Amino acid sequence: MFRVVKGVPTAEELAVLVAVLAARRASGAGAATPAVRRSGWSARAGGLRRYHRHGPDGWRAAALPR
Repeated sequence: MFRVVKGVPTAEELAVLVAVLAARRASGAGAATPAVRRSGWSARAGGLRRYHRHGPDGWRAAALPR
């Protein structure tokens, strides 16, 4: 169900709206698409700043990959 909030649509306009909504529902448009698995190269976490480890040689350990 839907209701007109603003304006006064004609019968033809409402018929077109109902036809479009029914066709969209029948075609499955708007259904949840499966999640796309992305590679590690596109991960944004690699560009984020990492914290510095405390202690001796902490600056060196912060630069090494994990």
